[in-house]
Amino acid sequence: MSAHLPVIGITMGDAAGVGPEIIVKSFANPALYGMARAVVIGDARRLKLANELLGLNVRVQPIQSMADARFEQGVIDCIDLPLIPADLPFGKLSATAGDAAFRFIDKAVDLAKAGQIDAICTAPLNKEALHAGGHKFPGHTEMLAHLTGVDEVSMMLVAPNLRVIHVTTHIGLLDAIRKIEPGLVERTIQRGYDTLRKAKIENPRIAVCGINPHAGENGLFGYGEEEEKIIPAVQKLRDKGMNIEGPLPADTLFFRAGRGDFDLVVAMYHDQGHGPVKVLGLEAGVNITVGLDVIRTSVDHGTAFDIAGKGIADERSLLEALRQGAELATRR
Repeated sequence: MSAHLPVIGITMGDAAGVGPEIIVKSFANPALYGMARAVVIGDARRLKLANELLGLNVRVQPIQSMADARFEQGVIDCIDLPLIPADLPFGKLSATAGDAAFRFIDKAVDLAKAGQIDAICTAPLNKEALHAGGHKFPGHTEMLAHLTGVDEVSMMLVAPNLRVIHVTTHIGLLDAIRKIEPGLVERTIQRGYDTLRKAKIENPRIAVCGINPHAGENGLFGYGEEEEKIIPAVQKLRDKGMNIEGPLPADTLFFRAGRGDFDLVVAMYHDQGHGPVKVLGLEAGVNITVGLDVIRTSVDHGTAFDIAGKGIADERSLLEALRQGAELATRR
C-alpha cells in the first residue's frame, strides 16, 4: 500500500447496527487499498464478531496507537476501545452502544487534531441510543462541530449527478423557517462553493431552492420568505461574481440538477434536500460535513437495526464515503 495515500480513521458507529459489518466488508474489498490507508476506531472484539458472522478472509488487529498500524491488505488495524459487552445483541437499542459511538468519534477527533489521521469517515450511529448514552446531539454533524470547537457547519449530501448542501438540518420545519436568514444562507452557500473549488470545480454552478412551493411565486404562496430570507444573500454572492441562480422552485430545480445543469443545490431544510438524494439509492449517497477543520465523510444511511447481524448490509456507501474523504484529503 502506498505511503502517499491519506490516512483515514473509520469510526465504528453504533455497535448494534450494521457499522461493524460494512466495515469488515469494506476491508475485504481490494478497492479500499487503492483509496486510502484506513484504520478503524472502535471495539476490536465487535469487529471480530462481525467478521465471524460474515465468514470473510480478513483479520482484526487491535492496536493502541497509530504508530502500531501496519495498513496491510486483509488486516483491520483497530484503535481498540473495548466498550462493547460480548453479549450485546445486534438490532436492539442500547445506551451502552450509544455512549461508545460518541467515544469512538471523540477519539477520532483527537487523532485528527494531532495530525495522525487526514480524515474521518463515520459508520452510522443511532440518535436515540446516543441520547440514552448521555450525549444530547441531533447527530454526527452537530457532535463534530462541538468536539472541534466550530460554531457552524453544513451538511452536504453527494450522490451520482447530484450535490446538495443544507441551510438547516435536524430541526422541525417551523423552526427551520424561523432560523433561515440571509446571513446563514450566504455562509452556507460560501461553504459549499469553497468545498467545490477544493474539488477542482473552478466555477461551480449553484442553484438555490425556495422555501415555498414555486419559490413563493411572487408572493402568491407564503409570506414573502424568499424575498426576506434568501434573495439578499443570493444577490450579494452574485455581485461577488458567483455563478448562482435562485431562489428556484425545488421540484423542477432537482430535475434540472439531476440532468447536469448545476454543480450544487442549496436546500433550505432537511427533507427538501434529503428526499431527492435518497431516491437515488441509499447505497450511493455520501454525507460530507462542510466547515470543520477536519475532513469528515459518512455513509448516508442509518444503523438499519432490522438487518443488523444478518450479514446482508451493503458496504458500497461506506466505500464511496472513503473515496470521497480520500480525494478531499489529498486535495487539501
